[in-house]
Amino acid sequence: MTRLKTLFDEESKANNEQLGPSSCINVESVERLNEKAFPNGDLYVGDFKEILPHGKGKYTWSDGTVYDGDWEAGKMSGKGLLIWPSGAKYNGDISGGYLHGFGAFTASDGSIYEGHWRMNIRHGYGKKKYSNSDIYEGEWKEGEHEGKGIYFWNNGNKYTGNWKRGKMHGRGVMEWINGDHYNGCWFNGFRHGNGIYQYADGGYYFGTWTRGLKDGKGLFYPAGSKRPSLKKCCTSLGYDNDHKTTLPQCSSLHLEEHIVKKPSIKRSLSEKILVSGVLKGSGRMSSKTAESSGLSDSGREFVHHNSSGTFSFDSDAGQSELQENTAVIYEREYMQGVMIKERIRDYNKLSKKAEKKTKFHAKETQKSSCVGIFKGHNSYHLMLNLQLGIRYTVGKITPVPKREVRAADFGDRARITMFFPKKGSQFTPPHKSIDFYWKDYCPMVFRHLRELFKLDAAEYMMSICGDDGLTEISSPGKSGSLFYLSHDDKFVIKTLKKSELKVLLKMLPKYHNHVKEHENTLITKFFGLHRITLPGKRKVRFVVMGNMFCTELRIHRRYDLKGSTHGRITDKDKIHENTTLKDLDLSYEFHMDKSLREFLFDQIADDCAFLKSQQIIDYSLLLGLHFRAPEPLDGLVEPPNISPNMQSSPAGQDGEVLFPSKGFVLLAHEPSSVNTDPGPHIRGRALRAFSLGNQEVDILVPGTGRLRVQLGVNMPARANHKLPQDESDSAEVELFEVYDVILYMGIIDILQEYNAKKKAEHAYKSVKFGPTTISVVEPELYANRFTNFLKQKVFPEQP
Repeated sequence: MTRLKTLFDEESKANNEQLGPSSCINVESVERLNEKAFPNGDLYVGDFKEILPHGKGKYTWSDGTVYDGDWEAGKMSGKGLLIWPSGAKYNGDISGGYLHGFGAFTASDGSIYEGHWRMNIRHGYGKKKYSNSDIYEGEWKEGEHEGKGIYFWNNGNKYTGNWKRGKMHGRGVMEWINGDHYNGCWFNGFRHGNGIYQYADGGYYFGTWTRGLKDGKGLFYPAGSKRPSLKKCCTSLGYDNDHKTTLPQCSSLHLEEHIVKKPSIKRSLSEKILVSGVLKGSGRMSSKTAESSGLSDSGREFVHHNSSGTFSFDSDAGQSELQENTAVIYEREYMQGVMIKERIRDYNKLSKKAEKKTKFHAKETQKSSCVGIFKGHNSYHLMLNLQLGIRYTVGKITPVPKREVRAADFGDRARITMFFPKKGSQFTPPHKSIDFYWKDYCPMVFRHLRELFKLDAAEYMMSICGDDGLTEISSPGKSGSLFYLSHDDKFVIKTLKKSELKVLLKMLPKYHNHVKEHENTLITKFFGLHRITLPGKRKVRFVVMGNMFCTELRIHRRYDLKGSTHGRITDKDKIHENTTLKDLDLSYEFHMDKSLREFLFDQIADDCAFLKSQQIIDYSLLLGLHFRAPEPLDGLVEPPNISPNMQSSPAGQDGEVLFPSKGFVLLAHEPSSVNTDPGPHIRGRALRAFSLGNQEVDILVPGTGRLRVQLGVNMPARANHKLPQDESDSAEVELFEVYDVILYMGIIDILQEYNAKKKAEHAYKSVKFGPTTISVVEPELYANRFTNFLKQKVFPEQP
């Protein structure tokens, strides 16, 4: 007969205890009273029901595995004890031959798990003590930590927070045995997103991290300084509650309650700011490797030359003469852990700035028409209405057989309209929003556009209409429009004025032809055009667009470039982490590969010709910059502080070093080596680089991977920092002049016609400010000025 399948061995235990189901027993055996011996050497002693084990019984396999417990119809079911020859044992619930329910498992290496199981896999709430004395207690899913849980390392470090697939992911607090704390966002085992790092001596840093490294702007408060309200701290950096961070669940961090109050410490140290570089431990952690449980940021921020000419590491707090309640704080900017800029600030002035900014933001919000009308719950209802309407429209037109777009698809009758009562109807589901009317413009045209851009209908619908919902983000411009971001960052949804909707419908046939003929167009991708009519006949119009900054790389700077100068500068006190800067704020020029630059301006010429033919003005180049950390500081980077109790080194399982070089490398394009999935901003084919013999190229970004180089996407360049003529703020130090950057760009705001109103505005402003400085000029002049500005000031030819 067939033997009962062995449920456990050492290999299966090492792979999340994947257990096999038992098989039923047949009767080809030698029987005695309450005992059955099998030809292969297995033995069962216990109760039977007819010919099958049923009730209490003990089964011994020929290899020494033993089960003693409940049986039902020939399968282990109920409560029982399993013992393997390796010494591993399980005592608890079993169902249908599987470990299922609550039970305790002791592995041969001494690790112990006590908690819930599902089909042989840890699933539910449980506690595991590992063989090295680490302990995890919390939620499990499919054999891995997932949900809320606490991990205690054997060296005294502790993490409390969210987990996903066995790694810290979401909101969490890490406490090191030396007294340091980090409270903030995590992603795939790394500190990633907004957070606050508090040092054991009482100092702390509030800022952003990317894959474990400080990346972007932040504030450092030395030990002994006055501790501000974290709400004000968030405001001064631009992290409002409606700001979309890398992780949606971390968009609003209530960190105040988690700060550990430390006694103030007096220090007597040098006042001189020393040019320095920073790179801390990556902070990546997982339950399996515990690879950075000894990593903290404490006391290792600055690097400076001492009298002997070697380098030494000092504490953050060691850069200024700090007394009790000192008002000195530091505004810092990092790139992949390397500090590139520092500015000394007075805390009292910074607090006043934050208060002023909050009041200003509130006033602007009240002034803007859309936000003023649809604030609070109404904005939430608007989001639900939008999701319901898009789900209905996409579901209605997707089954329609594919065909070429016809002239009638652009006409006035090419609309889908539907009433969505709250209680539901024959055609619509019940919902939690308010009654509304839905209109979808030119649905077959936009379906064809989505197909041109290789977007799957189901994925498009899930991105916008999924359970994770949309995130409202603050408006970067003066329009007062509402903006929503899809949960996966792929799509931006913007409210339109009635005049803008008319312009888009008018240009739609030519726009459709243009993007069809130019696969590398830089012009905004439009995916849908909709209108919601609310009670009281209030109408809100939306357009769905591709997010040009949908990338796993952090965008350190954003610029909106038009080529004009009047009003094209941002108040320094209003600049924060996510501010979109303007023409006169640009302090860099970018040098590209010769062929990449030619491709870029060929396409800009084609796109500007199209916009000129449609009498469009006031468009701009939205430019996003991802900086790579400057190479000169690589030698100043301190390796991570690994605890002597750690099981593993900071290298990954494949020998990947957590601190690779910061630059990037151009490689010949290999389709099989890069992600070729279509995206909201992906365009056409890979580009050719002159420096690689005009081959199609990919870019290898250390710590991220290999990316396709396309027009406006993942474009490598060298940024030269243009030093300002006057050093108005001597407290601010820019440490470098040249950076490797990766560029993301596209032409946006293409819905403003040069109509009678704009002609009148041009006449007035030309007299007041001069015809060459203003944005409002006739389309041909606008296109020429726009192109020349980009050629001469932004992307000049290399000398």
